[in-house]
Amino acid sequence: MSEPNASAIPTSRAASRNRTHKLTVTAMLSAVAFLLMFIEFPIPALIPAFVKLDVSDLPELLAAFSLGPVYGVAVALLKNLLFLVLHGTSSAYVGEVFNFIMGGVFAFAAGFVYQRNKSRKGALMGAVIGALLMSVLSVPLNYFVVYPAYVVCYKLPLDAIIGMYQAIRPSANGLLECLVTFNMPFTFFKGMLDVALCFLVYKPLSPLLHK
Repeated sequence: MSEPNASAIPTSRAASRNRTHKLTVTAMLSAVAFLLMFIEFPIPALIPAFVKLDVSDLPELLAAFSLGPVYGVAVALLKNLLFLVLHGTSSAYVGEVFNFIMGGVFAFAAGFVYQRNKSRKGALMGAVIGALLMSVLSVPLNYFVVYPAYVVCYKLPLDAIIGMYQAIRPSANGLLECLVTFNMPFTFFKGMLDVALCFLVYKPLSPLLHK
């Protein structure tokens, strides 16, 4: 019988500590993301008031850059599960699923690109690509899934929703045009706001994220 490999024991312990650290940071960032979901506000001059601005995708970016793209997606999932359990849903889960898909795409794309080019430029490129993907994907998801579900859940006629857009831009014609004109650039702006905040706080938080 061969002797146990003593050098493998410290390696195993280090891997276990690293795994524990990643899970701990993921849980912490998920809790922060959940709390940030409640800090939202409308920008009625730019988009109808029912579409609100928040920065709850920021922790997902932090996880994607510090731990890897899968952890960014995990934070997006966990924050929405926490929201459902502790707050509940008023949209038959459609809003939460949409939020998860948007945040997951954003974080995974950013983390995936950064993993292959671990530099400030790589992080910025990945984040911009993630924000672009998120904004483009928001149009078909809103058009085919989210807004039809809101019409059913909130008993709000689609014409009334379009009228809210037309109150800002009277020439807006139809839901698809409204989504392309308003929601797509708004989603990109929201993503880039998260990116700017991430670049501001990442370095001060780096010892905690990478410890």
